[in-house]
Parts: sequence; structure tokens; C-alpha cells
Amino acid sequence: MTYLLPTPASRPEGEPQLIYTVASGDLRLSANQKCWSTQQQLEADFTTAVEKFGFRVKRAHGVDETTGHGFIDSQRKGIEVFKDIPVDAPLVVVDAVWQYSHHVLPGLRTHRGPILVVANWAGDYPGLVGLLNLTGSMTKAGVDHSALWSEDFSDTWALGHLEAWLTQGKIIHDTSHIRDLPALPANEEVALGTALAEQLKADKAIIGVFDEGCMGMYNAIIDDELLNPLGIYKERLSQSALVAEMLKVPDTEATAVKDWLDQAGLRFDFGTDEATELTPAQVHSQLKMYIAALRIADDFGLDAVGIQYQQGLKDTVPASDLAEGLLNNVERPPVFSRDGSRELYPAQALPHFNEVDEGVAVDALVTNRIWTAMGFDPANTLHDIRWGEEYNGEFVWVFEISGAVPASHNGGYQNSYSMRQPPMFFPLGGGTLSGVSKPGEIVWSRVFIMDGVLHLDLGRGHVVGLPAEETQRRLDATDPQWPIMHAVLDGVSRDQLMARHKANHLQVAYTPDAQSADKALLAKAAMFTQLGVRVHIAGTVNII
Repeated sequence: MTYLLPTPASRPEGEPQLIYTVASGDLRLSANQKCWSTQQQLEADFTTAVEKFGFRVKRAHGVDETTGHGFIDSQRKGIEVFKDIPVDAPLVVVDAVWQYSHHVLPGLRTHRGPILVVANWAGDYPGLVGLLNLTGSMTKAGVDHSALWSEDFSDTWALGHLEAWLTQGKIIHDTSHIRDLPALPANEEVALGTALAEQLKADKAIIGVFDEGCMGMYNAIIDDELLNPLGIYKERLSQSALVAEMLKVPDTEATAVKDWLDQAGLRFDFGTDEATELTPAQVHSQLKMYIAALRIADDFGLDAVGIQYQQGLKDTVPASDLAEGLLNNVERPPVFSRDGSRELYPAQALPHFNEVDEGVAVDALVTNRIWTAMGFDPANTLHDIRWGEEYNGEFVWVFEISGAVPASHNGGYQNSYSMRQPPMFFPLGGGTLSGVSKPGEIVWSRVFIMDGVLHLDLGRGHVVGLPAEETQRRLDATDPQWPIMHAVLDGVSRDQLMARHKANHLQVAYTPDAQSADKALLAKAAMFTQLGVRVHIAGTVNII
């Protein structure tokens, strides 16, 4: 029998080398259609830049006339696209939007040529967030890659790095801001972190996962074999159970929560059009979710909760964000057991790890325990690393979470408001818990998987207050419905963070002042070290 074996692709002598490109997109048709023109512009800019160096770009897949966009919008489509890409060819994933990493990971795992991920430096759509998710997922998967970002790929910095990749197959960025954790001093903070780690390993904790693997975030899944040695275990729950519990919540209880929020000063931007505006009915459903989540958490003895929302739940009920923001705050509407005999989790935050990002779950749980023990507000949250620009001589990040922060980060409910989630992503609406994060000192961090083990990048920063018109400009350049943090990361430049960070999310927690932030960071470093996580210090940090 004669077998037909595939042969490597070759190019005619004298032709420019081909650079193949793919575009990983969203699963949601509305998002892919709305973002397609921005993606086209980025691809055109990138093609122009590549051709300056004598290379030729070939898009590995076309535009679907039926859907009206040219994104890879499913894992199956990604697998089929990669079948036509020579396995040793230079390959670029071009990202101007949020993308589902699992759409292209199967092909990237088996590709043998050099891989580059590029994004446009812009805030309108979360292309930078998509790049960071994909590179974080590839890091976890052990796929070698490079990354690059630019407004339009005409600047000297981007072109120099692009040339390096085209000629050498890799880009080496400056990551000198990262160093291994030095020997820790024998002081009270280190003793506290060490003791809390031993307590966690001995007593154990449970995180409730309402459906795993949100929006293609492979990097956000921590396998039990890595999680359990920390003393943390998963309770795997279904979002359908959450909806079922919502249906059991009496209207009077949701109304009581709304009355509490009104008294606390949370402002709701209500309208009447269900399709485009926030309505009382949407908020009523969200508050039933808040109650239901606490009751299920109590049923299973959970120490933290993560609701996926995307996909599935978005087609069933309004957004989960308002519930998430309330859960993460110590001061929140009281919720009682079904028989009314007990208040659930009284006077404490129940950490919620948004989008079931389990790296956030570990971080939020640890941070909550350290901050509580030190007498600080334990409210902490993730943010998307969305975008940023210089302001008055320093680089100020736009950190945004897609829906809700703890109200204390805004200075209280009286400084917070709720707006309808964008219809493009949230067809059934639902309100945010938004605001502008207050100025102050923060500790930031990220738990991630690299080389098969858990790592933590840990740094210091501060939140600055910008003029109202500059804040609004930044909101309008991104998503004005979402909460925003104007963050400066101490000793870490824009490009250093982008080059090193292994996730689309970054965790933040406030402390009363700079000295207490240094102490809290030290306790956190000690706790994670004692848990067996490899800790790295990022930027300017004062190890007391």
C-alpha cells in the first residue's frame, strides 16, 4: 500500500518570505461584528510594517460573508484554519479585540515556527487585554512566543522589535524590574504571613467555582494538583444551580437589599428600554443573584466564590457584576439563611473571583486573610490591564474591571453608581457597581502558572486622582459604564509590565498608607513563600 504523507510547504526561489497571520476573536457574534473594522485597521497597519522589511503577509483565513467578520470564533474553526498553515512558518496572532484563547491554542501548541502576538495600543476595544490573556495562556501551556504592541506599528520602538522577530524569530524585552524574592527579615509581618500559611494548609479552604474556564481563559484554570498543596480545594458548581436558587428568593428580600443600597447612597442610572438601558427589573434580578450566591456559599461552606457568567448565564439572567461587587465589600446588604435565623457571612466580605479566574481566587483569599489580620479593609479586586497614557510626566494606567469593584475602593456607596452593561456583551443588561477608585497606596499582584508551577509577581503602586475631564476622557476612550482606577506601578514601566505580566487580570488591594502597604506586601510575600509559591518582586519595593 502507498501512503500519501504531508510534505513541508516551500516557496519559489526569490519570493519574499511569507508571514502568516490569524485573528482570534470573541465567541459573541455582536462583539465580533462591532469590533471588525478596528481589527481590519490593525491588520493593515501591521502588514505595512512587515512589508517595510521585505516580508509578505498572508492572512490564513478569510472573511465570512454570512457573519460579516473575519475572526476565528470557535475552537473548531481554529483547528481547521491551522491545518492550512505550514507548521514551521512564522506566525502572528493579530489582536485588536478581546479574544478567546482556546480558539487558537490547539494550533499554537503544535506550531513549530516562531510565534508573535501583536496588539494595538488603544483603549476602545480590549485588544491589549486579549494579548495578555493569550500570552498568559501560552506561558501556562509552555508554548514559546514573543509579543509586541504599538498604536499603529510606525514608531521606532515597535519597528525595531518587529525587525528583530522577523530576522531572529524572537523579541527580548526589558524585564529588569522583576527579581526573585530576597531573604525575608525575621519580623512581625513575616511571622504573620508564615502562620497564616500554615493555618490555611492545616484548616483548608474551599473556593466555589460556578462553571470553569470563562471566555477562553486557559491561564485562569489552576489544576487541583497545583491548588491543593496550598490547602485550597474546589467545589465545582453549576450556574444553573445559581439560577434555580435565584428563583426561590422572595421578591421582598431583593427589595430589602435595594432599599439598603438606596440608603447607602448607591445611584442607579435607570431608564425604560430593556434593550439599551438599565431597568429596575434587571437590578431586581441581580440582587436575587446576590442573595442566592451567599446562600449557596453557606450551603457548601465556601471561602470564596467565582461566577463565570459568560457563557450561558448571559443568555439567562442580567449581569452578575452588581452581585460580585457587593460580595467583595465588607459593608454590604445583610442576607439571612432561608429560614431567617442567621445572617450569612456577617460583617465580612465573601471574596468573589470575577470570571472564575482561579489565579484571582488564590490571591483574593490570601489577601483577605492577611489584610483582615492586620486590621486593614480586606476588600480586593481584579482589574483588566486595559490601557494607559502619560499624564503630567508619569505613566498612568487605566485599570478597569468589566462591571464592579468593592464600593470601598470608590470611597463608599455614596461615591458609586450603577449603569447598564453594554448590550454588545450583555444582551439582558444588568447594572455595574462603578466609580472612580480613590487615591491611595496599593499592593498589586498576580498568581500565574509557568513551567508547571505556581508563581506570584508582587509589587507596590499608588492610585492618583486625575481631573474630572481627564477621567471622563479615559472612560470615553474605553467603557464609560465600568469602574476605573488611575494606577501608577512603582518602578515598573508600561512596556515592562506588558512584557512580563502573565494574565489579563491584575489584583489590587488598598492600605491606609505607604508604610502599611510595605508591611502588608511583606506579609503577603511570606505567606505565599510558605505555601510553596515562587514569589517575584516587581519594581520598587521596600523589603523592611
